[in-house]
Amino acid sequence: MIRCFIAAFAFIAFPAAAQDAVPPPATVVVAFDRETIRPLIVEGLANKEAGRALEANDPVRIASISKLIMALTALRLMDEGKVDLTRDVSDYLGWPVRSPYHPDAPVTLAHLMSHRAGLSDKAGYIIPLGESLEAKLVDPAAWRDTGPPGEAAFEYANLGSPLVATALEAASGERYDQLVERLVFAPLGLKACLNWIGCDADMQARAVTLYRHTGEVARDDAADLPPQCTIPVAEGVACDLESYVPGTNASIFSPQGGVRIGMMDLAKIGQMVMAAEKGDFLSAGLWHAIGTSIIRSINVDQEFFCTYGYGIQAIQMPNLPCAGDKLFGDDRTYVGHSGEAYGLQSGLWIDADGDRGYAFFRTQAAPPVAGEDTGGFTQGEKVLMARALGMVGEP
Repeated sequence: MIRCFIAAFAFIAFPAAAQDAVPPPATVVVAFDRETIRPLIVEGLANKEAGRALEANDPVRIASISKLIMALTALRLMDEGKVDLTRDVSDYLGWPVRSPYHPDAPVTLAHLMSHRAGLSDKAGYIIPLGESLEAKLVDPAAWRDTGPPGEAAFEYANLGSPLVATALEAASGERYDQLVERLVFAPLGLKACLNWIGCDADMQARAVTLYRHTGEVARDDAADLPPQCTIPVAEGVACDLESYVPGTNASIFSPQGGVRIGMMDLAKIGQMVMAAEKGDFLSAGLWHAIGTSIIRSINVDQEFFCTYGYGIQAIQMPNLPCAGDKLFGDDRTYVGHSGEAYGLQSGLWIDADGDRGYAFFRTQAAPPVAGEDTGGFTQGEKVLMARALGMVGEP
């Protein structure tokens, strides 16, 4: 009788357990060198509701790696002679950009892309269509008094990105999303977009939905995809990009974090960095300027952002008092950018001394302690990269 009961219980329980099995969080890691890109880890579901399995190049919001793409756009525009990183951005915008604490000090693209303009995110950094970027920058809460622009203490501020992107629009006369497509995505053969603007139906169908660690949807389910409005819009304002005037408020394209791209395509940016000496993408002088900006920006009071230049970061640099914790279990220095938003963690990292790199993302990451991102790599990211390194034969 007991044996029959156990058998019956097993018959009922096992199907239920299978039904309740939780798939792993959507995760992709790809490794690349100068010639090849290969997926190492591709697991989980791109969308749980549809049960759609994740593929290696499914487009995902890469969060702050978007700032690296913004910097490349600015530098390419500088190669065209349309912007100067050391020029007052007020000249491009047609209205004064000034810290209330240092009203005589100009703010430049170099200051903004290095997070040394004196800006703060305390006033918010999302300015919907129909609201004024100029008004946001007049708010004293958008600034802090830690020195004049250029000399201000490093503070990672997302608000600088809409200002950079809007200045690029004003200088070129082109909408920011179209500018990035022309200067970065198209030349590198990338299928990517900002806030789903310009991504075709196939990319939209392969969108990776972001979930929080609780399992709830954070971004990019059907409610965030076309034909729904995919940009921030003020109440009572039509979601109409046709009437948008470039150079007024590029915040609507989320330049600080809104790029959607697959990891196979993101790796192509890493390959371009590896081949910098060819001068095909940026002039040699600008690559030198990027390197100089990193070396000159040593932030001894920072752990994670120990060195940060024009939209690009160096990690694991030796002999620095602010070297921070390691993402990779080796002694190499890497350059690139990390991302964290809406339960996603991402990274694009290139070995500064060799010819290898990694692009990755993982979803459903637990939020930072106390809800505040103070920087540093999480244990989940370190475990993921250790797993990837093991797959390519690295210790």
